[in-house]
Amino acid sequence: MDAQSRGRAEGADPADQWVLNPQTGDYELRLDGGPPPTPPAPSVPRQRTPRAPGPRPGGTRERAPGPPERDEDTAPDGPRDSHRRKRKQPKRSGRRKALMWTGGVMGLVLVGGSAFAYYWWDRLYGNIDTVDIGDVGSDTVLGDGPANILVIGNDVRTGKGNEAYGNRDNVTGHADTTLLFHVAGDRSNATVVSIPRDLMTEIPDCETRQSDGSTKTIPGSDGTTRFNESYGVEGRDPGCTMRTVEQLTGLDVDHFMMFDFNAVKTLSTAVGGVEVCLEEPLKDTSGGTKLDLPEGKSVIQGEEALSFLRNRHGLKNESDLDRIGMQQKFVASMLRRLKEDTLSSPSKMLDVADAATKSLTVDKGIGSPTKLLTLAKELGKIDLKNITLMTLPVVDNPDEPTPVTVVPDPVKAPQVFSMLQDDVSFTEVKKQQKKAKDKQEALLKGARAEASAVRVDVLNGGGPQGAAGETVAWLQNSQGVPLSANQGNAPAKVTRTQLVYAPDQADQARKLADLMGLPAAAMKPTADAGGDGPMTLTLGPDFKKAGVPIATPKKVDVPQSRADEKMCKG
Repeated sequence: MDAQSRGRAEGADPADQWVLNPQTGDYELRLDGGPPPTPPAPSVPRQRTPRAPGPRPGGTRERAPGPPERDEDTAPDGPRDSHRRKRKQPKRSGRRKALMWTGGVMGLVLVGGSAFAYYWWDRLYGNIDTVDIGDVGSDTVLGDGPANILVIGNDVRTGKGNEAYGNRDNVTGHADTTLLFHVAGDRSNATVVSIPRDLMTEIPDCETRQSDGSTKTIPGSDGTTRFNESYGVEGRDPGCTMRTVEQLTGLDVDHFMMFDFNAVKTLSTAVGGVEVCLEEPLKDTSGGTKLDLPEGKSVIQGEEALSFLRNRHGLKNESDLDRIGMQQKFVASMLRRLKEDTLSSPSKMLDVADAATKSLTVDKGIGSPTKLLTLAKELGKIDLKNITLMTLPVVDNPDEPTPVTVVPDPVKAPQVFSMLQDDVSFTEVKKQQKKAKDKQEALLKGARAEASAVRVDVLNGGGPQGAAGETVAWLQNSQGVPLSANQGNAPAKVTRTQLVYAPDQADQARKLADLMGLPAAAMKPTADAGGDGPMTLTLGPDFKKAGVPIATPKKVDVPQSRADEKMCKG
């Protein structure tokens, strides 16, 4: 007997199965439509509650409050016998039945929905891998103000079909395609900067957490090391890549998200394919993959999508920089697909979430489905037209006779870093520009000390040769700052000029900022309130000459694209 017909007469209204239990005052489900079961007799005599004297109305027995019942002792059919007759339930109105039936169904839906949600939450949570990166990064998903998220493409070859991209003894992989995702403080815009894997850079010392809970410091390297070695080499973890990016850009990186080859295949399939458009046919002539795309529009997914992102054959210079350009167009196209199609479909969203988390490694600050959902919601607020994609400006490595690696462009790279540090939009969002200006005015607003009271040590951290000495001479002889001192070269280069001072030295810092033309981004107040010693001014690559103001650029001449720009026109 099935659940629909078990224990009730055929054609019975489901609402009639709900019966009031006078013992509890609640309605209960009775599949046979009968009364609630009679409670067992108490083990001790029941004490009657005294009642007011007088005859009982109608001569009936006292009963617990409940719906009107027929008096069984005086029923017209005669006295009760040993076989209790089935009492007819009071007839309910159609509205009452509908409400009760709806309530029962809603209860089942809520329970089922909760179970479904828990299943998916538990499944996604089990998919996510997390890495303890120590004191680098942030504990909050997205705090107030700008945020920086590092998306690392791991080139590990594990997984079905990935052997076509070359054998790799290192099962950990390296930092391959790496994107720095800068989110504006007011969430009005974002900038995505691709960092070339063959960029020669300095990798700092990195403290990593071991499986037994101990820590191990992995020595860094000088500026003759490729960026992709910031992860996977000598046991470096994603935290080492974050530290490398922080040193390179002068930005604080809050979180990392690392994907492997399989993520490209599963994600592109989960969204139903990604649209790409080619000006001419693209074919992998090396034989490493079976990539063969025609001129014009194609929708690719799975293995074909990975081959597209990994391919450099048939491109202009067959270089990694050419490949980065194709990858940016692919990312923009996927973002459009997610926002215009996937976000409106709960089933597709679950497929995408499942596919993404299966190949995802993150820091503990965003290491749960709830936190990742919060992050996705915040990023989803940004209009695609206000998401800028670009490649870090680079030039050929001058130290190589036949350059195969690159170094940061000495002029344009600092300009890009400066704009990101000041949270200046590349899409010229008016609201964001105003906020940046307000921030600068607020930081520089307040009392000024006399020039003669300004105490500052000047170091050269990447400015022109002899800049520290020339600046001190200019301050002492032309600006009336006798308490300035030349401290020579800084222990390490900086990405931009910065003035470090204690909070109680703010009046001195404002005065020096006026004299030097320092922007708000150069002001670095510390938590230490004791300003007994001098402030520290470190001159960076943005410093040109004493007396020439240092200003944050409002734009920079580098190739850019927007996430809303379609590859295929028309």
